Amino acid sequence: MLRKLAGLSLGTSTVRRVTEAAGRTVGERIAAGRTFGARVPWDWHRDRHGRTVAYTSVDATGLGMQAGRGGKAEGRMAWIGMVYNPPPPVAEPPEPARRHEVMMARYLAGLNTLEELGGPLRRTAAQVGMEQAEVWIALTDGGSGLEEFMRSNFGRPDLVLILDFWHAAQHLAELARALYGGDEARVQAALGSWRHTLKHEGGEPLLAALAELEQRDGDGWAAVQREAWEGETGYFRRNVGRMGYPAYEANGWHIGSGPVESACKTVIGQRMKGGGMRWGEDGGDAVCHLRALFKSEGDGWDAFWARSIN
Repeated sequence: MLRKLAGLSLGTSTVRRVTEAAGRTVGERIAAGRTFGARVPWDWHRDRHGRTVAYTSVDATGLGMQAGRGGKAEGRMAWIGMVYNPPPPVAEPPEPARRHEVMMARYLAGLNTLEELGGPLRRTAAQVGMEQAEVWIALTDGGSGLEEFMRSNFGRPDLVLILDFWHAAQHLAELARALYGGDEARVQAALGSWRHTLKHEGGEPLLAALAELEQRDGDGWAAVQREAWEGETGYFRRNVGRMGYPAYEANGWHIGSGPVESACKTVIGQRMKGGGMRWGEDGGDAVCHLRALFKSEGDGWDAFWARSIN
């Protein structure tokens, strides 16, 4: 592209070397407590009660790795953290005045550990004035350690922890298929009923419905069916405190972790997960940092380059 647009020809090794060096610099500055660009508080959207609401989320996505001299290596998980300001949920189809509202988001990404992401994500949140929002919502898919991470890093007493509704619904789908096998009509009937209960009544009524199901049909279950029921009801008992979906929706809050799942694709996937792509440890981490900065809202990308060049 540079050759076509500017008549500038650069070797592949030069591009790689400069890219990795820049990404390492971004990562080092973030680890040292730096943020990029001006501190500009966002105009946080309001819920149905007129309260300003800020969201944060964390997820991980797999990255193909390669050892030295082209050898095989186990894949790594790239962590992605984000602070975002989405427009309130709207009915489908969107109202004409709401169709072009854009979500504001800032990202962090790298092959660092989840714990190492905490400090930088808090500083990113402070840079966009998260402390000025009246409601803080941490919305995740319920992965191991994520609730503890959010409580540790955004743990003011009124922090709202929400489990992504669609991950919970997927667990219901797996239970329905384990109990009813190839009887698709029964699978869909059970799944539709359970989803409706979960979304419109909440986690506690769903657990009651699953307990009633076991009392009615449990004696006739095979071992694999009972194992599935016990596993999934255990999942819902552990997460019931984050399944108040009727209240969340009544407040005008989002209940899906789509933004961070989309970030896994747009920040990491589109650049780093093409066909046959494999990464070295240092290069992969460097490009993660660059992509997160590049895809973030605000002037951070330009501020980083202006400081680096000057």
